[in-house]
Amino acid sequence: MKKTMFIAISATILLTGCGSAAPSSDATVSEYHASMTVEQASDNALSAQNDNNSEEIDIDLTQLDSNMVYAQVFDMVNNSDNYLGKTVKAKGPFSYFQETDGREFYAVLISDATACCSQGIEFVLDGNFSYPDDYPSIGTNITVVGKFNYYEEEGYTYCQLIEADMEVDTALS
Repeated sequence: MKKTMFIAISATILLTGCGSAAPSSDATVSEYHASMTVEQASDNALSAQNDNNSEEIDIDLTQLDSNMVYAQVFDMVNNSDNYLGKTVKAKGPFSYFQETDGREFYAVLISDATACCSQGIEFVLDGNFSYPDDYPSIGTNITVVGKFNYYEEEGYTYCQLIEADMEVDTALS
């Protein structure tokens, strides 16, 4: 139940303050341009990774500016099938949540340029780790690399990075 509340709050943050006033008569054109922007974000993330040649990462969110990374994550959440199994790299503040039944959830938070809207990407580390011993303090900047996955629970779809590796960004903390 708390996870649902956590997601609802995240969705509220996602939607609050980021919308425009009433849609204009050019709403279809605006939607087209928005989808082009997300496609450009994907292309930029992929080409930035090809320039780095460090790891085999399909989508490197760390190479995008804050507006583009937010658009990319929004697309990943809303078009999850397109990203299933792709290796994603993301950075941002660490977040933790525990359900009343004891289940624990870990996320890296992604914000837009004005920091008014944020989207969390849940991750599951590859291996046997326990909180708080093996995780940083909440709010510590981290970089996570994992395979994109999603699952459904109680009628909601949740995105996550599985088989993930996490590094604490000491330069940013």
